[in-house]
Amino acid sequence: MTDTLSSAVSAATSAAIRAAEASTGGNIRAPDNSKTYVSVDEADNVLTVEGLPEVYDAKIIEKYWKSQGSALQQRWSEFLRLAVPYITRVSTLMLTGGMEALEREAGPLARDARKNMEQLGPTYIKLGQMLSVRPDVLPPAALDELQRLQDNVPTFPTETAMEVLAQELGRPIDEVFSEVSAEPVAAASLAQVYKGTLRATGETVAIKVQRPNVLEMVTKDLYVLRRAAEVYQNLMERFAPQQRTDYVAILNEWAIGFYTELDFQNEGRNQRRISELLEREGVTTVLVPRVLEEYSTRRLLVSEWVEGVKLSECAQEDIASLVGVGQEAFLVQLLQFGVFHADPHPGNLMMLPPGREDGKRLAILDFGLVATVKQEDRDTMVSALIHFANKDYTSLFDDFVDLGILPPETSRGLVLPLMDKALTPYIQGGGAKKYAAAVSANYGMDGTTTGGGFQAMTQDLLTVLNEVPFTIPPYFALLARAMVTLEGIALQGNPDYAIVLETYPFIARKLLKDDRPEVQRALQQALYGSGPGTGDGGMRGNRLAVLLNSALGVVERSGSGGAVDLDRMPTEFVEAGTALRYVLSDDAASLRDLLKSEGSVAADLVLRQTLRRGMGAFDGAFAAALRPVPFGAQLFASPLDVPTPVPLPLADGTWSPPRFLTPRELVDAAAPPLDRKEELYLLSLADLAGEVLGPNAKAIVNGDAASSDALAVPRLVVDASESYARAHPGTPEAQQAQSLARALRAFIDGPQSLLSRRAPLRPPAGVEAAHAAADRHESSLDSLVRAAANLTQEEEEVLQGMLRNTVNDAVQAALERISRL
Repeated sequence: MTDTLSSAVSAATSAAIRAAEASTGGNIRAPDNSKTYVSVDEADNVLTVEGLPEVYDAKIIEKYWKSQGSALQQRWSEFLRLAVPYITRVSTLMLTGGMEALEREAGPLARDARKNMEQLGPTYIKLGQMLSVRPDVLPPAALDELQRLQDNVPTFPTETAMEVLAQELGRPIDEVFSEVSAEPVAAASLAQVYKGTLRATGETVAIKVQRPNVLEMVTKDLYVLRRAAEVYQNLMERFAPQQRTDYVAILNEWAIGFYTELDFQNEGRNQRRISELLEREGVTTVLVPRVLEEYSTRRLLVSEWVEGVKLSECAQEDIASLVGVGQEAFLVQLLQFGVFHADPHPGNLMMLPPGREDGKRLAILDFGLVATVKQEDRDTMVSALIHFANKDYTSLFDDFVDLGILPPETSRGLVLPLMDKALTPYIQGGGAKKYAAAVSANYGMDGTTTGGGFQAMTQDLLTVLNEVPFTIPPYFALLARAMVTLEGIALQGNPDYAIVLETYPFIARKLLKDDRPEVQRALQQALYGSGPGTGDGGMRGNRLAVLLNSALGVVERSGSGGAVDLDRMPTEFVEAGTALRYVLSDDAASLRDLLKSEGSVAADLVLRQTLRRGMGAFDGAFAAALRPVPFGAQLFASPLDVPTPVPLPLADGTWSPPRFLTPRELVDAAAPPLDRKEELYLLSLADLAGEVLGPNAKAIVNGDAASSDALAVPRLVVDASESYARAHPGTPEAQQAQSLARALRAFIDGPQSLLSRRAPLRPPAGVEAAHAAADRHESSLDSLVRAAANLTQEEEEVLQGMLRNTVNDAVQAALERISRL
């Protein structure tokens, strides 16, 4: 039975390939590099003796292909000879035993795959290297086998390497190097590396020598892969016609990148460029080896020697300790500069010895494949990551349209539910296996929910294939390759690694720092919901708290799907002083631009609310005082209603002659009642102040300090004075602060003692939580006072300028309203 099924699968596979091949017309074109995202050398091209271009050129490669004829057909046949039996074996196991059968045979399957890749050569070894870092995709037995491709690539004779080295140097080797290792210290798919010593300086260097004839082999492989891509494209167009992804274009991008890796001069330029960019951005923990240009050619690269341990040989805890370092370096390259290392497998990443004087912890090697991303695409990626992490799929849909993944006419009603089902499990992290388990749970396939089971999941998959016309842009081929590899490395260090949430702090810092209009719009959407002046009336305090927390490394997941909930007040805050110093730094320049106008709005609302509540409290107190007096309310008018001569401000900055107005009319003009949006906005600010600094700060912001909680201001002054004394013990200033606190506390305790009652015998409910909150607020105030006392002159000037502008704008707004009288 199994043999019959295997034969049927093999026949079907061969028939499908032949049918798809027939529709290509036999005319295989070389990938066009006119719109590539690969960082390619733009220098004049040079042809090898075989007639191949040293810098990628589609027309020259096509000409070479036409001259090869049977050689290319032979390479294609060799590919099919190894690929078809392997695909048949995997398909048969799937049909007869499912995933369990595949897992049982993982070791032998991986061993056969590795041997096939080694037989096929450098191009296919690259594919195996990428798969070897995915513990979430492949079982341990398969990983162990494929990881042999990282550093155990078959070597070529050192004698041959020395011939290439002498030829590229153009002189005897011993004129340049006093010593070269007898054997290669590393063998990669495209080159071998030797350790050498420069005769002129005695410096130890790494000598990277290209494999002989590798350019010819890679060019033939590009033909094979291009042909395979066209076969696959035709199959997809036949069975999933709604799909608009150009798989041939994706292969083209990868192929151009792979070809470009053979140009070591281009690699050296990439290396210097990224080193300079990382240094400019202040990424001090990453080392990019220095290139020695005078000894380097297109087939030879000489760079500084780096001592360390490749991540492919590191323990799990060592990898985990470097994940953050590598992640930061990659995000800076991708999102800050749009130039990124597109082949970061564990053999290209090295853990450096601890205790280096320069603080470097991680070295990045092999810059042969570097890609670029346009500024507008980077801006959209930043927005997409924010929306993805927040599960804002409506906005993420728009990002996908902007990135070219979805066409504008795509049905939102069809796609949004599918995005929720497909993307939410990915946010939780843990790689492909945990993702598959989460998706199964969503569909009720694990028996815990009633989600429709396998039938519902199959129906959604068919909907995606047949009705959602999504496209994978060509540059995603390189970006996805890099992201997949980095995520796989991170999962080796931490099986629960969640790449979307781990990148959130970097994205938050970029939003708060970058003052470009496109990034400002993304920040406004994050803080306001959909833009300034919309939603609930202004910037949302809880969203500001979440973004500040995230920028400073505290990312709090919601209970629903592990996403970041912007609309929920954090339960854990960074130190208030740390947040203050951050807001005043250059890293929050974009946020400060928003806070300038937002602070003026907030101050105006606080002033209006305080004046109106103060006026209401005075009316209540005056009425209470007259209550014992017979006919008091009829005999005595409120002082707020007694006309008084008052000069009014005019638009030209002068003052009008005095007019008779009541204080109530002045307050009504200067502080009109807050509308509902303004009330909600002020409430969110008060909640934020209360969470960080306690109930006194909340009472001041929401206006209660002028009415129901008149002692809030002196209590906050007492707290601040005591915090200052704790921060500066034994100083004259601390003694003055303590004296002020004692005097105010006596004033506060006087009125309170008149209202005091006997203390309850048992602590009131929630007293422990109240004490914990009080301790937290005291700690926040201490941190804020310490930070304020230790500001640099530049930070003080920034803070004073912000406060001056805020107060002046609020007073000016009140005077402008009064002038309308």
